[in-house]
Amino acid sequence: MPSDSSLSRREFSKLVALAAAGSAVPGETLRRAPAAVSAPDAWPGYDNAVVIDLLATAGPFNVPGMFDNPLTPAMVDNAARSGITAVNSTVSEITTGDKAFELTVKNIAAWDYELEHHPNVFTLVRRLEDIRAAKKERRVGVILGFQDTVPYADKIDRIDLFHRLGVRIVQLTYNGSNLVGDGCLVPNDAGLKPYGREVLAKLNELGTLIDVSHVGWDTTRQAIGASRAPIAATHTGAAAVNNVPRNKPDDILRSIAQRGGVVGVYMMPFLRASGQPNADDFLRHLSHCLDVCGEDHVGIGSDLSITPLDLTPEFRKVHADFVKVRRARGVSAPGEDENVFNYVPDFNTPRRLELVADRLAAAGHSAGRIEKIIGGNWVRLLGEVWK
Repeated sequence: MPSDSSLSRREFSKLVALAAAGSAVPGETLRRAPAAVSAPDAWPGYDNAVVIDLLATAGPFNVPGMFDNPLTPAMVDNAARSGITAVNSTVSEITTGDKAFELTVKNIAAWDYELEHHPNVFTLVRRLEDIRAAKKERRVGVILGFQDTVPYADKIDRIDLFHRLGVRIVQLTYNGSNLVGDGCLVPNDAGLKPYGREVLAKLNELGTLIDVSHVGWDTTRQAIGASRAPIAATHTGAAAVNNVPRNKPDDILRSIAQRGGVVGVYMMPFLRASGQPNADDFLRHLSHCLDVCGEDHVGIGSDLSITPLDLTPEFRKVHADFVKVRRARGVSAPGEDENVFNYVPDFNTPRRLELVADRLAAAGHSAGRIEKIIGGNWVRLLGEVWK
């Protein structure tokens, strides 16, 4: 769930007067967390594995103003010690027309700034070799991604432009309808539109990974059938475990896997029907996806900032106001709640994927399977699509 630029620019200052000079919200509310203490039964392979979170970022996420300020030192430090090899970081904006284009370019420029100022921590990923280099150099690879195709508008040549700027993962729609197809909140999903088929074919041609996480179920089914390359749902859950629009039914999960794609499980409120999700909720969705898709087709896309949440009163207000605005604009999915936060408390650490690996090991999963889930399956998929 990316930020909403219309809120961040017009209303953000009213919502948040607490931002410290030079820090981004939640620069104060997302503070440095203490290093996770390894349990005696911790899985020993994490630091040697290629670890990929295919929907995450180093800075603020799921809040307004994601790119309003540079990363704080704590955010940079959290990324550096996370053990994550690469993330898919959203740079697109939820808005329309030329504003979507302009703000998306601005967001890419913001990442250029961070890459320039923190070259020992971050590196841009354009090809699979960049991920391997990031692992070798102990840096965090940044894959630029879209969660909507609205920055393209009706100008298909913009796909080439953004590809040259580094965009390598593109989600077709975000909850609502656009020129490509329908999102998961559209009551009568009409599927891929003619222009959507053109966009999909162009993305295939350029070797861009197509993402269907927020995409409507019928549009997703048609995208799977139309794509010449495997696709992904980088951050979703299983509708069989919790039947809400943001989760995918088994036939879609199975089709993604059968065509070589990967399903990434997130750490969002949609993991359960009500209340704050916990580690067991996450593992139920992960286990179901493993049963349906097989161990070669499941990964993790947390949909979080690498920096853990600090639920201060100020942040609680920011979150509540943000959810209300999203509801008013019709982009809030069932499960978003003023009092339920976008995280799994049990995994509230920069090294959250290490804790997932520990849980999987404790449940009896093999080292090979764990390596696939925390990154190996994404490496295989990206290698096939980015050729």
